[in-house]
Amino acid sequence: MTPIRAYAAHTAGAPLQRLDFDPGPLGDEDVEITVEHCGICHSDLAMIDSEWFPASYPVVPGHEVVGRITALGPHAKGRQLGQRVGVGWHTGSCTHCNFCLGGEQHLCAQRQPTLIGRHGGFADRLRSHWSWAIPLPDALDPAAAGPLMCGGGTVFLPFVLHAVKPTDRVGVVGIGGLGHLAVKFARAWGCEVTAFTSSASKRDEALALGAHKTVSSVDKAELKAAAGSLDFLLITVGAALNWDALLGTLAPKGRMHLVGVVTDALSLKSGGLLSWQKGLSASPTPPPSVLATMLQFAARHQVLPQVERFPMSRVNDALEHLRSGRARYRVVLDADFG
Repeated sequence: MTPIRAYAAHTAGAPLQRLDFDPGPLGDEDVEITVEHCGICHSDLAMIDSEWFPASYPVVPGHEVVGRITALGPHAKGRQLGQRVGVGWHTGSCTHCNFCLGGEQHLCAQRQPTLIGRHGGFADRLRSHWSWAIPLPDALDPAAAGPLMCGGGTVFLPFVLHAVKPTDRVGVVGIGGLGHLAVKFARAWGCEVTAFTSSASKRDEALALGAHKTVSSVDKAELKAAAGSLDFLLITVGAALNWDALLGTLAPKGRMHLVGVVTDALSLKSGGLLSWQKGLSASPTPPPSVLATMLQFAARHQVLPQVERFPMSRVNDALEHLRSGRARYRVVLDADFG
């Protein structure tokens, strides 16, 4: 078996170094993908840094993979050699629990994250169960599509879960790696879109991305003026926010939904929820069926992330670019192992 060539962090926060490893035999229901492009997500930084929990090193990050299938296990179904696919946060699930049988494989207790307990996509090859290797529509640029497999799916799932209507008024808090995609999807969905940002410099960018209007997420007067104006509010950032004021922007029966990982406890009065029958919810990355639907929707409406590209050999430069906050808005690595 030819070793997989990859880049790995060997200690928390350390620069990535080359790591070659033997992947062992290909699973009966798995596919092997030759990586062409791999997005970098803040979740990759969290794993490199052991931010969420102590990681098991070495860590090969990468869970926004686009590439071609170059090997098939004997029981892999519905996939073909040479087919271009995308892989996101998960590469497997048990396939037989109630959640898997119900099409909610992302909630399976045995779900397998792409870069936790195994090596991810900062590599020349990646393995996945066939069901999590999602065919990429030809209409999508493969060099930009990687971030759709995590960030795109994450902001798309709430529209499906909560049956957001094209006539709804949708707010997006945070115009970054997730938020800029959320604005694009909401606009393509047909919604009236309000972008909330703490940075005045991003107002014009938000409008260019498709927002109809902008509101400061840190200005109390602007938040008060937006009271009762929204049906759905999507939180894409992980920062501590003025939760009561944001909840106040919702109309009766409105919903605030979190997709950003907020590590601090939420400080929120229940009165606003109870009095106006509002909802508070959250969701992770989606199951394969929603990923496939998201890709088809993105292809039809040409919803793609705004990306900056680096060769994978410059992975540490790319990671530093993301850490510094300079990325606009997603960073993609192009495989260059030769």
